[in-house]
Amino acid sequence: MNADSLDGRLLFAIPKKGRLHEKCLSILAGADIQFRRHNRLDVCLVQNHNIALVFLPASDIPSFVGKGNVDLGITGHDVILEAQMQQHVTEALRLGFGKCSLQVQVPEAGPIKTVQDLAGKRVVTSFEVLSGEYFGQLDDKLNLTGDQKTKIEYVGGSVEAACALGLADGIVDLVESGDTMRAAGLHAIATVLETEAVLIKSTVPKHTEHSALIDLVTSRIAGVIAAGKYVFCQYNISRDKLAAATLVTPGRRAPTISPLEEENWVGVSTMVEKKKIAGIMDDLVKVGAEDILIFNLDNCRV
Repeated sequence: MNADSLDGRLLFAIPKKGRLHEKCLSILAGADIQFRRHNRLDVCLVQNHNIALVFLPASDIPSFVGKGNVDLGITGHDVILEAQMQQHVTEALRLGFGKCSLQVQVPEAGPIKTVQDLAGKRVVTSFEVLSGEYFGQLDDKLNLTGDQKTKIEYVGGSVEAACALGLADGIVDLVESGDTMRAAGLHAIATVLETEAVLIKSTVPKHTEHSALIDLVTSRIAGVIAAGKYVFCQYNISRDKLAAATLVTPGRRAPTISPLEEENWVGVSTMVEKKKIAGIMDDLVKVGAEDILIFNLDNCRV
């Protein structure tokens, strides 16, 4: 591979490792973006589109997209804000995975119970910008000035160990399940930010010739994300009970209703939210639905 092989291709940045990487690969597969990545190479050509994938640290992707070095990227919403690139990138799509919270944490058995108690003390974090903004506003609210202000110190990893090592009175870190936080004897006292993975593009694109391909990729990824949220539900019900059943399954716009060979019976097809499906099936049985079938969706356009 050389620079000439990338000429004219849309460059799409993907996290090279970490919490978003594997899910991104699944999204690309669902969107039929076909590629083969060779060992140790962080750039590869897509076989069925005029695209090259660039595998980068998630923290670098907002800057690469914002400056126009790459055309599209997937990263965390928190990473964009931490890189201070929110004016330079546009969030084309929220992706619904990689959800977590940036939280203020302190030792569970310690004397600090609120963020007001922590203000003016030592805070260690990998999110220096977001933490600085959060505690800067809190310091101003509490009229803390000069040496009274909260001290923010950056560390690149193992943030949760800072309190136990005596380096900090509290930390600001990402929380997914909370297992690491609890194992370190910490608990959350405030949430700085809720975040998730996002598809981003440059606010002022360098390569306007790629706009149609950017729209196509965005549409395909949106279809994959929607397919992960919904399932296809199909059932039979007598016409006199149809009104009650469609209250349970109204569909995104309206259910599809088809007459059956048996008089006074219809078949109903509709999309329902995957996370609600168990309760929906229970409610359908209660109103008299029969032959209830659920089908997973691989992709869709909604």
